[in-house]
Order: sequence, then structure tokens, then C-alpha cells
Amino acid sequence: MEAARTRPVVVVVGASSGIGRAAAIRFAREGWAVALLARGQEGLDGASRDVAAAGGAPLAIPVDVVDADAVAAAADRVEAELGPIEVWVNAVMAGVFAFFTDTEPEEFRHSTEATYLGSAWGIRAALRHMLPRDRGTIVQIGSATAFAPLPSLASYAASKHALRGLVGSIRGELAWRGSRVWITHVHPSGTNTPQFDRCRARMGGQPRPIPPIYRAEVVAEAVWWSATRRRRDVYVGFPAVMARLGDALVPGFVERLQGKAAVRLLQTGEPLADRAGNLFEPLPGDPGVHGRFRFVLRHSTSTWLSRHPGAVAAAALGAAAAAVARRR
Repeated sequence: MEAARTRPVVVVVGASSGIGRAAAIRFAREGWAVALLARGQEGLDGASRDVAAAGGAPLAIPVDVVDADAVAAAADRVEAELGPIEVWVNAVMAGVFAFFTDTEPEEFRHSTEATYLGSAWGIRAALRHMLPRDRGTIVQIGSATAFAPLPSLASYAASKHALRGLVGSIRGELAWRGSRVWITHVHPSGTNTPQFDRCRARMGGQPRPIPPIYRAEVVAEAVWWSATRRRRDVYVGFPAVMARLGDALVPGFVERLQGKAAVRLLQTGEPLADRAGNLFEPLPGDPGVHGRFRFVLRHSTSTWLSRHPGAVAAAALGAAAAAVARRR
């Protein structure tokens, strides 16, 4: 671990699969020391191999993010073994694909505790180390569902919506302190991750993300980019942008549209009996980065626009100048 202490340090929570694992690999490609936090040991072992193969220095720490003390202890261990935490990425989630009335109270509670409170405990652990040094970046993975909640994903959508309020409140506190610690929110559209085969489901059909579906690496690139720049929000994929605009301009229309179409679009048509999934315990095996969906996008125009606001402004000015010239 002595060699790892010379590298910048990132903590990725939810690093055993999907977006979290893709983000860990992206940081590893830049030579970072990567602390991997998740419940499942087999997934952590696989993520450690991926990080090492990409050129990073992995440190795998099994932890259940519902336990605030365990998350804080994991952060302490990272600081002791790898060095100061520069970036903290929260990518944890535990969802239930079911109507709210078909979701048991304990299922709803645990999903909320993992997705919302687990992220809150991660932010708190990161701030405890970053605030005294007056530096560091926290990247919170949000969701398009934070703006356009989907039927049959009530606990997940509610948690992502609550995280918007939490992040906003903490930003105000950081501003009051005059702190240089920064929090950015990355909001993905539907992403091809293993969660759709591993989460608890009670829908009658196999869950899937609503198309268009993006590769996890597209989100990971946005995470990497936002972690090294002070951006407030980054939207990955056109649906996330439209969800944000729809929530601001026509929320009632969005809700009606979701109610009529989303339940059907969230299922592949393959019948599926009730599935216990990984809500309370990790499933055996290494889930990897990707889900099983084939037709996925490798690029996000909305993310490119977020990264190149100068080009967008120049194009807009050019179009305006051309319009004025035509009128003249």
C-alpha cells in the first residue's frame, strides 16, 4: 500500500457492479488509488481485478451502507491505508420493481435506507475528512427519475428525489462555511447495468431500463469529468434532460405520460415470477459492469453539451447572427 499512497485517492460506493464499477475502472485508467465499497465479496473481488488491470491500486472494503458507523470506519481505513480522499463517488442503490401498494413496508424501508441514507452516510463520511482540509469533491449519482418518477419504482425514485434536497441543503452549508469542498450531481438516463436482473421484482415481467439505453461507461465518463471540474449538475442522455425540463415546465403532463406508457416500457415482455433479488443480501457471483441488453448507446450528446458550453454558446450566437443577417 505504500506505492498506493503516492496516488490520488477516490472512494467508490456501490463499486461491485454497474455504474459504480465502471467509474472505478475509469479512475484506475488515470492511475488513481481506488477504494471499492460494496456488500458482495465476489463483486468486490472482480472489481479489484478490473481496477488493477486498468492501472489503478485497489482497496476492497466490504460494507453495508445502511450502517453509518461502518461507512465512517471504511472512510477512516481508506485515509489510513491509501491517503487523503480527493473524490468520493456515491453509486449505491437497492431497488424494488413493484407498484407501491405491492411493496411490503420492510422492502420499501430497506430500499430507501440503502439508496438514500446510504448515500447520506457516504457524503457525511467524506465531509468529515474533506472539510478540515478544505478540499475534495463528492459525486452523487442521481437519476432521471428524480425529476420524472416512474411507476413501479417508488422507493428508488423517492430516494433519488430526496437526494436532490439533501445535496442542495449541503451546498448551502458549504457556501455558508466558505468551503472549497464541492458536490456535483450526475443524473443518468436508463443504463445497461446488472440491476435489472438482480433487483427484487414483482411486476409480472422482466424489468428493463426505458430506451434509449446507455452503456455504463458513458455515465462513468461523466463521473470522471465532473469529479475534476466544479460543475453543479451533469445530465447523461437525452431522457434525463427532458425529465428535468418536463419537471420544470409541465409536471402534470409528465406524470400522465409516465402512467400511460412507463409500466409497459419498463418490462421486456418476458414473463417473470416474483424475484427476491439482492435487496436484503448480495446474490452469489460477480455481477460485472454490464446488463444483458444489446442495443445500447456509447455516447451522450447531452453530456458533450455539458462539457462544451462555450461551443454551445458560440453556435447559438452564430445562429442568431445569421438570423439577423437574413432579416437584413
